[in-house]
Amino acid sequence: MRGVVIGLTGQTGAGKSTIAEIITKLYPDTVVIDADKVSREIMRDGGECIKKLEKCFGSDITDSTGHLIRAVLAQRAFCSREKTELLNSIVHPLIIARSGEYIDAARNKHGLIIFDAPQLFESGGDRLCDITLSVTAPVDIRLKRIMKRDSLTESAALLRINAQHDEAYYKSRSDHLLDGSLPLWQVQEQAAELLNKIKGTEVLS
Repeated sequence: MRGVVIGLTGQTGAGKSTIAEIITKLYPDTVVIDADKVSREIMRDGGECIKKLEKCFGSDITDSTGHLIRAVLAQRAFCSREKTELLNSIVHPLIIARSGEYIDAARNKHGLIIFDAPQLFESGGDRLCDITLSVTAPVDIRLKRIMKRDSLTESAALLRINAQHDEAYYKSRSDHLLDGSLPLWQVQEQAAELLNKIKGTEVLS
């Protein structure tokens, strides 16, 4: 039986990584394909992706050795909806193509594949998935988490939050929605209930 692909997405700071970790513990035959890691792969020094990004966002987004300065790119790419869309138009097709290769390879080896993608719907990555799951949380909770996690100022964290969609966007597109603001034990219960529903439809053996 080919593995089932769960597209995992949601708002930054909502607890997406926590959900992925919980699912892998509940269902051991799971592999996680992280779109952020795939993104870093395609942004390797001197690659075509880097050249396109330099052309659109400035040659100083890389240092003297050609390494991407991610903080500089983020500051410019998240300053407006238009700039964010420009960034996405460059990197999304490359990320989805590479991720699709990894998913195809994993389907015959694992019962469950989690495609962890912050821009799952925006990139069209949901077409690679059998089920989609979004994690959301209130702005104040996400703000505190992002500032602590990434050592960002409040204004820098808000730039990232404002570049994303509200809960209604994810709710209208997802098969399932989880509340990442709840206590950990309740989040674990939500994840377990979701896996039981999936098993109940015989998607998982």
